Parts: sequence; structure tokens; C-alpha cells
Amino acid sequence: MLNIKVVSWALATTTAISFVVCVTYGLATPETLHMHAFLEQVLPGFKWLTLQAFLIGLVESFLYGAYAGLVYVPVYNFFARRFDPVTS
Repeated sequence: MLNIKVVSWALATTTAISFVVCVTYGLATPETLHMHAFLEQVLPGFKWLTLQAFLIGLVESFLYGAYAGLVYVPVYNFFARRFDPVTS
């Protein structure tokens, strides 16, 4: 059984770190190689690149990860109880 708090915090932190890595990569490479258009599409309010937009993108990325954990863990635990005879 998965712990919803642990998984949600882990996914939220991972997505926030991934966002920072993507922005850093975008700053270090030519414009043709980074994904600012993708980030602007999936993160409402994010525009390349201001401090306010960076903070909005960071918070949204964190919340997307937390949401994924909140949805994934109950589904995983449901099927783990259903199909794993050890946890039943």
C-alpha cells in the first residue's frame, strides 16, 4: 500500500525540480532547442521568462505533481488490495 502523503509530496517535488531544470536548460541553450512554447501551453499564466511567470510555473508544476499523487495512490491501492493476495 502506498502512502498518499509521501507519494504526493514526492511527485510534487519532482515536477517542481523538473520545471527548474527545463527553465535552466532553456536559458543555457539556443532558443531553437528549448521548450518555452510547450511550457507556455501546459502552464496557464506562464510566459517566457519573467520572475512572476517563473514563480507561477513553479507553483503550477508543484500542484500538477501533487494532483497526480492524489489521483494515483487511491487507484493503485484499490488494485493492490484487489489483486495482491498478501495485502488482502
